[in-house]
Amino acid sequence: MVTEMFGLPGAVAVVTGAGRGIGAASAIALAEAGADVVISARTAEQLAEVAGKIEALGRRAVVVAADLSDVDAVAALAHTAAERFGRLDVVVNNVGGTLPNTFLTTTPDFLEDAFHFNVTTAHALTGAAVPLMLEGGGGSVVNIASVMGRLAGRGFLAYGTAKAALTHYTRLAATDLAPRIRVNAIDVGSVHTSALDVVARDEKIRTSMEQATPLRRLGHPDEVAAAVLFLASRASGYTTGSVLRVDGGIGAPNLDFNLPDL
Repeated sequence: MVTEMFGLPGAVAVVTGAGRGIGAASAIALAEAGADVVISARTAEQLAEVAGKIEALGRRAVVVAADLSDVDAVAALAHTAAERFGRLDVVVNNVGGTLPNTFLTTTPDFLEDAFHFNVTTAHALTGAAVPLMLEGGGGSVVNIASVMGRLAGRGFLAYGTAKAALTHYTRLAATDLAPRIRVNAIDVGSVHTSALDVVARDEKIRTSMEQATPLRRLGHPDEVAAAVLFLASRASGYTTGSVLRVDGGIGAPNLDFNLPDL
């Protein structure tokens, strides 16, 4: 049956930024499909809550509280999966993000930090995971990118540049790692997570964002998690190097910081 292709029985996954939002929803979705999951983020308390939900589904969870801007720490997650569960099949590079900034206050260091947190960390974990995936016959890497990697809006210079790099990294890595390891990305739009809550709590701003989105609403983390599951599973077995849009249909930024002309 086609629905069986979405299952991940006996698989092992690593999900970064898994304490809340898209990362937490993705880890739980993979567990629902049958995977054991290594989850990592900064906050142990948040991870413990997610682990409890995974274990309630009858799957195993390993919690690693760490600063994932540290490339050694993020790469070590792959080895933790192999040591604790004996294999590694799926990597979800979800950790990332960068605060909005004006052009003149986007220093070279700020730009480099954005690239490091969104691209270098993904490469560190993927690079550590590849040999382990090959031992098991192959695997799937899912990178969480953003619509701002393809849209232009003021205030998003560092973030958008980093996410654009991540999407093209996805295409290049997919070419390098085919045919045994698939690499895909998700262009995420405005999803109502705690990271967006600072603006979504403002009814005027939220309504403006919703009206600027063809589907007239913000997304839900579970909707991104469903796409993660598709790309992680055999359901997408003939898909690699792709960037899947989960963005409500937007063709222009739906959040305006009202930055003035210089």
